[in-house]
Amino acid sequence: MVIDCHVHLMCRPGETQAEAVARTLRCMDRLAIDQACICLGDRLVVQPDADELRWQNEWAASTVALAPDRFIGFVYASPNYPDLSLELIPEYRERGFRGIKLWVCQLCDHAGNDPICELAAELGLPVLQHTWFKATGNMPTESEPRHLLALARRHPRVSFIMAHAGGDWERGLRLVQDQPNIIPDTCGNDPEAGFTELAVRLLGASRLVFGSDATGRSFASQLAKVVGAGIPEVDKRLILGGNLLGLMPSCPLTPTATWATGPSARSSKPTLRDCCGSWTATAWTRPGSAPSRASSTATAGRPIATSWRA
Repeated sequence: MVIDCHVHLMCRPGETQAEAVARTLRCMDRLAIDQACICLGDRLVVQPDADELRWQNEWAASTVALAPDRFIGFVYASPNYPDLSLELIPEYRERGFRGIKLWVCQLCDHAGNDPICELAAELGLPVLQHTWFKATGNMPTESEPRHLLALARRHPRVSFIMAHAGGDWERGLRLVQDQPNIIPDTCGNDPEAGFTELAVRLLGASRLVFGSDATGRSFASQLAKVVGAGIPEVDKRLILGGNLLGLMPSCPLTPTATWATGPSARSSKPTLRDCCGSWTATAWTRPGSAPSRASSTATAGRPIATSWRA
């Protein structure tokens, strides 16, 4: 099984959410990617307020609902709103989400992330944390791997997925190689030869997971880092899905889950909607059209990220 740990559903101009989902699934099908973890909304807001945080999680939830056997939700949390985050995480876990996403609200070693990580440990949820070394300089609240290293040392029971491996992947990998609860992902940077081989040599194949950062990066270019790597096939299988399955809690939360039926059903497992009981959601349109909040109020006074990488 191939699972992409790091995907954002971004609509093209004039495209509905349902159309964006269909386009994404076509790309996944061409490359035999079975499932993808979805987080954030269809826009990147550097400092989301409470309403925006809720809206972005609902966008992810409605995306998952459109293809519940293909998408896995990660809860977007913020150290700026720890109390709200502690409400959202169990709420969306009950709706089938299987991880937590932290982006650039604060440097990730900020004290506001401690209660979030304590809850992650209690629920057995992995935490996907953005990390980057930028030659032009990071945003003031954009974490480098050293910030994640500090957080991971404080919370050894939490599995942290280090998004982008820090961008400068050789530097990032070497920095965290001795911290066993940090698992880099493969996404976001160019498909350079040697990345996966070095990660396996330094960390072992059990401490690397496949991610693409689609739709900011293509599935194919990021998948090539693993598929084309000079490592044993058994290691590729771990990186492409086996490791991530071990990091996430199991899907079913409702003991009366029913099995999927019909031509699109998988033969041996329930869909996410089945696992989550009666929860349903409809496709959301772009901001400015019902039922989403108007774009004039959704981003007022808050900068929107110019980089795709999240």
